This record gives sequence, C-alpha cells and structure tokens, in this order.
Amino acid sequence: MHPMRPFTLAAAALLSLGAIAPAQAADTAPAPKRGLFLSVSGAENAWIRGVLLHCEPGPRGAHPQADRACAAIARARGDFDALPDDPHACTKEYEPVLVNVTGSYKGRKVAWRKTYPNACALDADTGYVFRF
Repeated sequence: MHPMRPFTLAAAALLSLGAIAPAQAADTAPAPKRGLFLSVSGAENAWIRGVLLHCEPGPRGAHPQADRACAAIARARGDFDALPDDPHACTKEYEPVLVNVTGSYKGRKVAWRKTYPNACALDADTGYVFRF
C-alpha cells in the first residue's frame, strides 16, 4: 500500500462529511438577527433617507426614537400594515413618498413597502416608526 493512501482516504472521507454538514446546519439555523432597515424616498427617488433599527434584544440603532418605534412594531406584531396610527390633520397635496422595510424581526424575514400621498399621511399612518 502506498504510504499516502490512508491519508488520502481519510481526507476524502472528511471532505464528504463536510459537504453534508453545512446543508443540515442551514436547515436548522435561525434567521439572522440583523434588524430592520427602514427607508423613505421622495417622488422618483428625488431624495432618500434610511436607518437601521434593532428591536432585539432591546431597542438600539441609529433611529432617534428606537424605543417608541420598536414598541409600535411589537404592538403590530411585526405587521407593518397594522402599525398604530397617530391621527392628525394633513393637507391633500400630492407629493408621494415611498417607504421600505427589509431585514428580520423576531426571526422572520420582513420585506414591506408602501407609497403614501405625502409625508404627513405617512407620519399619521405609521407613527414613530418612520420618524427619523
């Protein structure tokens, strides 16, 4: 038997096990806890702003009102269509704003977007979440 043959067989066996292990690990791994990236853009993307918000394990990130934004998202159970309103009067001017949310919340992927007729309507419908 060639002196390198046992080493070659052992290496091949380890490589084949390594090819199987990552696939199994990926099936059981939880979704990454990278947080939520919130963005707001004007008509035809004339301007845009965004912020990263982490609500787990506690509110943090660059969002200026992270505590209140995370509380609103928790109250809506992560459903951005169900965010608590902050009703107030808005003008009827049409200056559309597009909002996007991507990332993960409580281990679930989030991808949400909506267009509002103006910034005031966005604020009234989403409260603290997009106040950055």
